[in-house]
Amino acid sequence: MARIKTPWAARRARHRRLRQRLQGTSERPRLNVFRSARHTYAQVIDDGAGHTLAAASTREVSKAAKAEAAREVGKLVADRAREKGVRSVVFDRGGYQFHGRVQQLAEGAREGGLTF
Repeated sequence: MARIKTPWAARRARHRRLRQRLQGTSERPRLNVFRSARHTYAQVIDDGAGHTLAAASTREVSKAAKAEAAREVGKLVADRAREKGVRSVVFDRGGYQFHGRVQQLAEGAREGGLTF
């Protein structure tokens, strides 16, 4: 019989599965998304060097609705990544559905000038 997973453990398993295919390089780092109940976080990570190149979260932006704040985070992380010379990234949705806050963050990052 299959072991019943908690929602947190199921997301972690999905993220591990995704990470088997996704890897950030210095030319094309990984844009990682983490969603908590209250905030949304984004990091641009060079997996080869093991360094975070840029990061942003809804803790830094306005107190708008969660989806609107996530879009602002996408723009902010894109600006910070472009300052470091990053133009193209691999999008890592972190095991979440590409919907809601995750989708808004991705659209904000595209508006900010990142391609993926």
